[in-house]
Formats: sequence, C-alpha cells, structure tokens
Amino acid sequence: MTKAEDGAVPPGVGAIVVGNFPLAAGQWIEPHSHPQHQLAWTRSGVLGIAVKDTHWVLPPTRALWIPAGVVHRTGATREAVLCSLYLEPDRCHVDWAEPTPVGVDGLLAHLISYLNRQDLADDARLRAEAVVLDLLHPLPTTPIDVPQPVDERVRAVADTLLTDPADQRSLEAHARAIGVSRRTLTRLFVQDTGMSFDRWRTHVRLRSALSLLAEGRPVSGVARDVGYATPSAFLAAFRRTVGTSPKRYLNGDAAFEASGPTSW
Repeated sequence: MTKAEDGAVPPGVGAIVVGNFPLAAGQWIEPHSHPQHQLAWTRSGVLGIAVKDTHWVLPPTRALWIPAGVVHRTGATREAVLCSLYLEPDRCHVDWAEPTPVGVDGLLAHLISYLNRQDLADDARLRAEAVVLDLLHPLPTTPIDVPQPVDERVRAVADTLLTDPADQRSLEAHARAIGVSRRTLTRLFVQDTGMSFDRWRTHVRLRSALSLLAEGRPVSGVARDVGYATPSAFLAAFRRTVGTSPKRYLNGDAAFEASGPTSW
C-alpha cells in the first residue's frame, strides 16, 4: 500500500482544492483520514473505497463524499487517477455525516477540472465552487458490505472465497477443509460476520462483479467469473440483494425499482 497525501485547503476565498494521484491497477493507499471533507472521483478507470467493511465501486459516473475524519482506504481495480476535491468544513455548507455516493455528470466533471486551474480569479473560483456544491446530489445506492471475520477458521474460508468468488464448494466442504463440522462453521460465520455463509458469499460475488462490470466487461462473462451459471441468475441475485440492476447501480440512476424486468 502507498501512503496517503493530505489535501491542504489554503487560506483565501475558496473552500476547495483539487488533488490528482495516479493509481496503478491493484494499488491501494493505506488507511488514512483527512481534516477536510473529500470528494473522491476518477475520470477513467475504476476506484474502490473501503470504510471498515463497506466498499464502494466508483466508475467515472460516480464519486464518493467522505466526511472529514473518516478513516478509509482508496485503490484502483484498473489504472486510474484519483481526483480528490478537498473541502474545508468551516467554509462548506455540505455537511453529510456519512460517506455518500454522488452522481457525476459532464458539468460536474468539467467544473472539477476547472477548479484545478491555478490562475482563477477569486470571483470565478467562488462561482465555480458554488455550482459544484449545488451539483452534489446523493445517490440511493446501497453499498455491498463484506464484513471481515476475526476467527481464524472463518477467515480461512473467507480468504478462499475472496481469492476465488466462483468457488462452488458447499459450506460442508469448506467445513471439512478447515476441520470443523458444518454446524460449527454455520454458527461461527453468523457469530463472526453477522451473516450466513450463503449471504456473505453472495456479497463477495456481487462486489467482485461490480468492479469487473465497471471496467466494461460483458455481464455474461462476469456472471461466470464470480460463480453464477447464467447471467439471469446473477442479475436476479444482484437485484434481490441491492434493489436494482447493476447498470442502474453503476450509472447512478436516480431511483431504484422495486420490481420490473431483469436487465443488465
């Protein structure tokens, strides 16, 4: 992991500075926090941001608001440039207390680049910052939590599934592999993660699938790569767990649908 760089908001009329940090595929910045609020975004590639057990996948259509002081990890599943807006809390009227995904359209993307200029007059910067703040609209997105187990027996199974989400072995087979009974592993999984084995594995598969889909991979191949026999089975599991289709999730559509045709 690489070390984080804090974005310092200098004294002056503005509340926002922009920082750019290239990330190679698979590179992660070690856990850190900032004294400023942060809006993390990439113009290309796919970012991942983790806050404890909660993980967000961020293609260029979305960014994540990270409140000041929140410890997080940032990485890239594909080569990307982390573009961070650092917002001074005392000079920013947005004060969301929790990490919050927001949609990024062409105007917001342009304004982020505009604010990165060093030659802006004070009045031009203030006008641009005001528009940026007006464009920050929360997305109704449920992050896919994958609680990390502490018990070494459960962690051994978890590490296997994180390495290969398509592993089709049953709970009983995993229990035999670590030398415990099926009943014991069932109890340990719920006790350690708050989820059943099947639900935890589903979350691992869906989280892995999101990163692949955000890279532009076809849903048919992604479904197979994360352990589903058919694309329809994968899409049904995604909708059942997250409340929408992967396409709507990644595109940041304004509302989730309670029902409707299953589509990528």
